Amino acid sequence: MSATHHCLNCNQPLQAQYCAHCGQKAATHRYSVHHFVMHDLVHGIWHVDKGLLFTIKELFTRPGHSVREYIGGKRVQYFNYVTLLLLVIGAELFLNSFSHIRLTDLVPEHSKAVMSELEQFMTKYPKIIPLLSIPVTSLFSYLWFYKAKLNGTEHIIMNAYKAAAEMMIMLLFSLITVFYHNKEVLYVLYNVITLVANAYTVWFYYQYFSVYGYKKSGLVFRGIMVPVSIALLYAVIGFLSAVATYQK
Repeated sequence: MSATHHCLNCNQPLQAQYCAHCGQKAATHRYSVHHFVMHDLVHGIWHVDKGLLFTIKELFTRPGHSVREYIGGKRVQYFNYVTLLLLVIGAELFLNSFSHIRLTDLVPEHSKAVMSELEQFMTKYPKIIPLLSIPVTSLFSYLWFYKAKLNGTEHIIMNAYKAAAEMMIMLLFSLITVFYHNKEVLYVLYNVITLVANAYTVWFYYQYFSVYGYKKSGLVFRGIMVPVSIALLYAVIGFLSAVATYQK
């Protein structure tokens, strides 16, 4: 405990190892090379890695349960969803710098000819679509799982973690494109990985909303209908965009 018995951050009286007012540790040390290396550097790296690895493990072993616990208040062990998204995006950009193949290179020419502007955009930037779709996904998860009575912010946080996991799944495809360049095989592989990501979505929602009184069949159906609803919305927008372009 500090020799002054007062917190050096907020000057409140200290009665334990941490200040009850601001949370700062009671024992502070003068900065030195030894303290920097042995405490700040090592502790900082270990703390980040531990939280990151734990969160990734939870997202791929018990995704819905773990995120529900996080939103419910069990947050100390989990990596923040905003930071997690930024790290995944950074990893994606890093892998892309080594890959010379983009999804637009894999789409057959006859398919490109009939794609709407929205479909072209989604094909050009497929890795960030889960990120950009978080608000839309949250709207449909709110509608399909309305009985759970989660508010909009809770749906956004929930789907932010889901999007981070989906982007990590798609990182596998990016990693493969660094070493493998057969476009026909890669296009098939991309569709397979996309199906895996969609299956993850159903699993995620199934677990998350399993405590809200839904039947198992209802959980599966509603979990499927969230991405289906999004796909239908994008199809309608793409159709209207194509009609508007044709009429010009």
